Amino acid sequence: MIINSDGSPLNFNNKSVCFDDVLLEPQYSDIRSRSEVDIGGNLSRHRLGLPILSSPMDTVTEETMCRTIRTHGGLGILHRYNSIDDQQRMIESMYNDVDAIGAAVGVTGDYLLRAQAVVASGASVLCVDIAHGHHALMEHALKSIKDRFGDTVCVIAGNVATLKGFNDLSDWGADAVKIGIGGGSICSTRIQTGHGMPTLQSIMECSKSDRSAKLIADGGIKNSGDIVKALAAGADFVMLGSLLAGTDESPGELFEDITGKKYKAYRGMASREAQMDWRGTVSSLEGVATTIPYKGSVSTSLKDLEKGIRSGFSYSGARNLAELQARCRFLEQTSAGQVESSTHILR
Repeated sequence: MIINSDGSPLNFNNKSVCFDDVLLEPQYSDIRSRSEVDIGGNLSRHRLGLPILSSPMDTVTEETMCRTIRTHGGLGILHRYNSIDDQQRMIESMYNDVDAIGAAVGVTGDYLLRAQAVVASGASVLCVDIAHGHHALMEHALKSIKDRFGDTVCVIAGNVATLKGFNDLSDWGADAVKIGIGGGSICSTRIQTGHGMPTLQSIMECSKSDRSAKLIADGGIKNSGDIVKALAAGADFVMLGSLLAGTDESPGELFEDITGKKYKAYRGMASREAQMDWRGTVSSLEGVATTIPYKGSVSTSLKDLEKGIRSGFSYSGARNLAELQARCRFLEQTSAGQVESSTHILR
């Protein structure tokens, strides 16, 4: 017999749900304009009018992305796959232009020195960023960072997939916790390790917490509808990678194939290519490297996402996040329903 860790029989009928498995039931709405809807929230002392953070990946977020996403109300998180001096230079180059700057750090080596340096340069949000956040190294790092900075800096930590993980990171000092293991479009964690959990299911589980940490959904989000589902399920914000990659503001050179179609590189930070570039060696391969079609300015993408999110709130008759989470009702859809939900004329 296969058993759970607590000794009870494993029930395979207890399914986990992904974004495509559910829909939100439309509710009565008296919202006459999307401008009536407030989709933002507070991340410590920072107000985010757009509930989107950019992922700290070297093909997504450097200073240009940070500047642009902040002008739209979101927040950029500078990646850590460079020298401390390089990360500082990025922050200092935009410190007078941007009122909120996020920077990622790790949990080993010179992470505390990096944290001190980026905060001294103007970062007000630290993202303690590792693949498996429910870990002893994360506990030590979070406590060390909180001992050093107290409440003067907002600390995001992750990633985790379970309520226990969320509660522990919150208790260790995180002001916000990233939720999602193995759901990213270029992540191969579930294939390589056999571990993971659908991101929407993780959000639903972690939203049961009585802790005050904010919940950031990270991974598996493909469109504005998935963002609305994540927020309705209990997330305060979402973190995006592939939806922001391939734009003018994402790092990397633009190139063309033989047909003239334009692309940019997009890669997981646990891919072979990324690991070799930033540390010269390869450990566990839990990501892939690929290309992504060129999308133009990220401003267009962010405006489109914002319109979709505002419409999503209005379909539930919700003028803010609290109302959305109170009013929403999830419905499970069949595989045929998933087909009907898509623009199936294109099939």
